[in-house]
Amino acid sequence: MTLRDKKVLVTGAAGFIGSHLVEALVKKAAKVKAFVHYNSKTSCGSISLLDKEIRNNIEICYGDLRELDTLKKVISKSDFVFNLAALVGIPYSYLHPHEVVMTNIIGTLNLLTAARDAGVKKFVQTSTSEVYGSPDRVPIKETSTLKPQSPYSASKIGSDAIALSFYYSFGLPVAIVRPFNAYGPRQSARAVIPTIICQALLGDTLRLGAIYPRRDFTYVEDIVEGFIKIAESGSSVGEVINIGTGKDVSIGEAVKLIGNILVKRLQILQDSKRIRPKKSEVIRLRADNSKARKLLNWGPKFSLEEGLKKTIDFIAANPELYNPDEYAV
Repeated sequence: MTLRDKKVLVTGAAGFIGSHLVEALVKKAAKVKAFVHYNSKTSCGSISLLDKEIRNNIEICYGDLRELDTLKKVISKSDFVFNLAALVGIPYSYLHPHEVVMTNIIGTLNLLTAARDAGVKKFVQTSTSEVYGSPDRVPIKETSTLKPQSPYSASKIGSDAIALSFYYSFGLPVAIVRPFNAYGPRQSARAVIPTIICQALLGDTLRLGAIYPRRDFTYVEDIVEGFIKIAESGSSVGEVINIGTGKDVSIGEAVKLIGNILVKRLQILQDSKRIRPKKSEVIRLRADNSKARKLLNWGPKFSLEEGLKKTIDFIAANPELYNPDEYAV
């Protein structure tokens, strides 16, 4: 299958990965409809940062994933659906677990129902490496035990299960993409890499939470390529597929790498507000990406240093998008 000239719906299109996916789909000559959560300013989030030529080839629709009738209208005549819509903040899920569950699980159920009724050719559900929790062993295979160490991860385990149930029960062509620790340009300071960078650009002292957890940081363009390959592959139907580099570094090591790029010696102060509850902190995430390599011929193209340099350049050029003094949940 190819996405060229196909009608493609992307939910969560205003977000970090969503905006990069929309951009890549337009470049592949897909007919892109971007579903954006309604707000009073009709802001389209990160889509507004795309080049005008790209924006002019996107149809933007506003609504709420929790409203089934809206989704039925939006999804009409779509060939492919990429569901990236979710409340993704782990600290936010501690504060508002009910809202997170309603959006991530019931919202996904609504979208699947609309996709089934519309007869879409492929439904790509976005998962997260957080569903694995602190693993018993690394690298982490798709068959590893799932461990809901936060309300957010629990909601994503639930939404993944609902998506697969529509494959088994109704024959909807579903595939689950499970990205590991995306980072890159346009990511908000809710995530740790831009949090480090925006503070480091202004000074030598960083306020962070725990720095011992290890993460498989995967550059956003590599992740988007994984999304597209999963959509175009007939072998991905009914499958869960990790998209990660297969390498991990600690948060502290990431700080040193960023400091080296900026030619700075960075100091870290622990901020108690940024510490997760003890049993909720995921200690280590590192992908086994052998399934993606075998089924999709996918592999990461960007090294961590290359990706960090691109991310630093973006944040340095767009300081108005970041507030280093604010802890974003």
